[in-house]
Amino acid sequence: MKLYHFPLSGNAHKVRLMLSMLSLPHEVAVPTGGAHKQPEFLAMNPFGQVPVLVDGEVVVRDSQAILVYLAARYGGPAWWPEDPARLAAVQGWLSTAANEVSHGPALLRMHRKFGRSIDLEATTQRSLALLYLLDDQLRTQPWLVPGDQPSIADLAVYPYIALAPEGGLELSPHVHLMAWLSRMQALPGHVDMPGLWRPIAKE
Repeated sequence: MKLYHFPLSGNAHKVRLMLSMLSLPHEVAVPTGGAHKQPEFLAMNPFGQVPVLVDGEVVVRDSQAILVYLAARYGGPAWWPEDPARLAAVQGWLSTAANEVSHGPALLRMHRKFGRSIDLEATTQRSLALLYLLDDQLRTQPWLVPGDQPSIADLAVYPYIALAPEGGLELSPHVHLMAWLSRMQALPGHVDMPGLWRPIAKE
């Protein structure tokens, strides 16, 4: 199994988390010098983006799709629910990761950290609305999908929320959200990356 990724990509990080939490042996490759825009890479992902996972003859692009593949093939019901209602709830959060998270906190981080030109006011408002929504969602339950264990819904949303301070977003008003981030970081197999939010150590 081989993962093509960039170390500072939150989308790639969620796949690294899944691989680690499932204890799946794999090698990693970082396309450099524009290799992700060359024909060899474009044959795996015509959009020229990481992450891409190669598992034998199977090639999967897109971070949400890779999470689905790994959970369904290797994770079992703990990560890929058999109950249709729970599975639909997971899919709903995968869509949130690809939409509200991507066009909110992730885009704001791209602006602050990498100089991406954006509509700053609109992106900030989208991001703040999402943080309040997530905090409210987690007010009465430990994970994004109700239950006593995490799912790929949590992995899909987690990285760019944990990286939100790099986009200039303050997480301290959202106590339930911060508690969820702490739970995520306490999971066996959690992998760190530069910029992730960490709880302030108590003296």
